[in-house]
Amino acid sequence: MPFIVVALVAVLTADVLLLTRPEGAVAPAAVEATPTQRLLAEKRPQTPRTTPAATPQPVAPLGRLHKPNLFVLTRKPFTNELLQKVAKLSGVRALELADAASVTLDGKRVQTLAVNPSTFRAYTPKVTASSDPLWQNVAAGDVAVSFVLGNDGGLSLHSRVPAGSAGQLRIGAYATTGFGAVDAVVSKDVGRTLGLPHDNALIVSAPKADSDKLRKKILGALPKGTQVALVNPVLPPQRQNVPQQNWPAGSFMTGEQLTVALKAAVSKLGRPYVWGAEGPETFDCSGLVQWAYAQAGVRMPRVTHQQWVTGPQVPFAQAQPGDLLFWRNDPTNPDYISHVAIYWGDGKMLHAPRTGDVVKIVPVNTRNLAGVVRVSPIAAAKVR
Repeated sequence: MPFIVVALVAVLTADVLLLTRPEGAVAPAAVEATPTQRLLAEKRPQTPRTTPAATPQPVAPLGRLHKPNLFVLTRKPFTNELLQKVAKLSGVRALELADAASVTLDGKRVQTLAVNPSTFRAYTPKVTASSDPLWQNVAAGDVAVSFVLGNDGGLSLHSRVPAGSAGQLRIGAYATTGFGAVDAVVSKDVGRTLGLPHDNALIVSAPKADSDKLRKKILGALPKGTQVALVNPVLPPQRQNVPQQNWPAGSFMTGEQLTVALKAAVSKLGRPYVWGAEGPETFDCSGLVQWAYAQAGVRMPRVTHQQWVTGPQVPFAQAQPGDLLFWRNDPTNPDYISHVAIYWGDGKMLHAPRTGDVVKIVPVNTRNLAGVVRVSPIAAAKVR
């Protein structure tokens, strides 16, 4: 049985790649592929499907897009009464139900959403939402995985991987759909074969409401144990882009904390990269950061794009040991934060690169460098 996802937190991100239609699927409308899309487009081989799933229904044409702002997770399925409570809150424009849990995919624990492709697509970025081939593939039983899980985690596009009670699932797309810790999307039919809970997740679109205030209202309206994460949050202007000099005294790590975190990180040189690993013997990039800073008493969020907002950005020329370096390497979405490293000093960084590699110290690669963040324990503890 899968474990219920306990935290799905993040910032809305983007795109996917167009793929050829699966066996038996209704032919989608012709879509012109971009160079990135052509890079991963591949005719599907005519092999028998191993996933036990019902005959897929045609995916409905894309309608109006809805920008997601909050992600709600409950212990029990949403009832119509609970949905009405959320729908009536001021500022709520649209709602979408999904099934959420952590499942085993190719031996990895992967936080997964099971969705209705016809309606869920409207809550993804425009390029993603517009891809008829992608949603036809998901409807037909494929799994769409994030670029980080696919590329860094070693899940080859179009390969078939073991997925517990679902048998094998075909990797139908690298698709960074924008729900943070969620790294895989399947259809509701496939979700049932995986044993996902039913209707325990709700996506809320409220583009003109203060996301923090609406979060508190949702928590007040729903049963105890409900979790609400901000996704592409709408926040007051004063909450955004605060310069470092305006942070209060004591906001940043002490010299002693930095020393402890750096010593902890360097003690793991040579340990293997394992996607989703949090230590103490194997790590992925953000897992290493979280573990090392925890040794210094700093509560860091788990995933890379959450760690991106744990302090102010500083110029690379002013980077100090213990600062975090971030990259945008995801070809499916150039704006997505996909990798993190710890600045070691003297132009070098310490990081856990990808599957097949180990924790190491190497010269900083500035290609696709998104920026440098100076960690604030106060800010880090508030990221959810």
